[in-house]
Amino acid sequence: MDARETALLTLNECQRQGGWSDAILKKRLASAGLDSRDGALATQLCFGVLQNRLLLDFYLSDFSNIPLKRMEGKVVEALRLGAYQMLFLDKIPHSAAVNGSVELTRKHCKNPRAAGMVNGILRNLERNLDQLPTIPQNDPASYLSTLYSHPEWLVREFLTALGSEETAKLLAANNGRAPITAMANTTKTTAAELAAVLEREGVQTRPHPWLAECLILSRTGNLERLSAFREGLFYIQDPASRLAVLALDSKPGMKVLDCCAAPGGKSFASAIQMEGRGEVISCDLHPHKKKLIQAGADRLGLTNITAITADGKVFRPQWENAFDRVLVDAPCSGLGVIRKKPDIRYKDPAPLTGLPEVQRAVLDVAARYVKPGGVLVYSTCTLLRRENEGVAETFLRDHPPYKGEAFTLPDPVGTVPRGMVTLWPHRQGTDGFFICKLRKEE
Repeated sequence: MDARETALLTLNECQRQGGWSDAILKKRLASAGLDSRDGALATQLCFGVLQNRLLLDFYLSDFSNIPLKRMEGKVVEALRLGAYQMLFLDKIPHSAAVNGSVELTRKHCKNPRAAGMVNGILRNLERNLDQLPTIPQNDPASYLSTLYSHPEWLVREFLTALGSEETAKLLAANNGRAPITAMANTTKTTAAELAAVLEREGVQTRPHPWLAECLILSRTGNLERLSAFREGLFYIQDPASRLAVLALDSKPGMKVLDCCAAPGGKSFASAIQMEGRGEVISCDLHPHKKKLIQAGADRLGLTNITAITADGKVFRPQWENAFDRVLVDAPCSGLGVIRKKPDIRYKDPAPLTGLPEVQRAVLDVAARYVKPGGVLVYSTCTLLRRENEGVAETFLRDHPPYKGEAFTLPDPVGTVPRGMVTLWPHRQGTDGFFICKLRKEE
């Protein structure tokens, strides 16, 4: 199995089963046994098609007499793969892109005439690459939706929040690849020492431009093969998540609760910030995720983390007023991590409408666990106001003992005077993320 076939099967599985592309691709790459070069190409093809799906379909539809929605799923993915290579990848000859898609169609599709149809559509596209159809610009939301392959409803949300110029920058950033950022486990090493170890293993590193003890990695290969990983010298975490922990401001000796913790990065960051002293209770609803958190803590040598299975919406009387710090990284729509999960943008928005109710329920319960004088931090990895400021403002209205508290983060964020901040991929280069710091009166 080669890179194109791996990408085709991954894309088809995502479309048919609704799974997440990153998880499905990881399994496909492992079973295909591709070398690092082909693995990188398969990843680029898969992510590239997902990041540009609406634009690819716009062009393909112009060169096809048959609507794409009437075609077999694998035929459509083969067309998208061919079109993506011709439109976006300079180093792949057009003939290879077309022939590759035709062969994939012949091998995997039921209709014996499908291969000829794919060849005809892609050859027609190739002949017209210098005179592609123009995207209508009469409606800004529709235009940006097609150009950057984000659904119209989401583009309209961003236009309301940012205006057209910044929305275009955000959508373009969403179609980029997020850097791999490694946090040094400072109970064992420093970022400088970690960089030296990783460089010896063939990984390229550079210090993060504004976050301490953080490295940006490239040419990593499989991270789990690295001795530095196995020895617990670092963990992978987006800088936005690290900033939520800085806002939480856990100190050595404190008792900390991480309510929705999987896969555990914020718990790890808190435990490290506490220098291994005190206690971090790290919760998740699912038993397999509890095991994931505990395995990560064990690898990092963080003995002050206790992972448990718990439902954040169910109150535990024994925890009332028991914690100095409580973090609620609530279940959310995840629309801040489109760079890492490009297909999340295409999910049905209808189920998202109930999320603020779930978020408020978890936050209401978690608020009872904070000691008088303690801190509650609410965070999400989404950019929708109704899940962020909307939830936080409702909480403050209904819980008079709590007040928003100003905090300061590294530049380019700086001081957050009202205690609430949204991080944007096109502004800070992080995941899209919301952080709200709340102090409980003594």
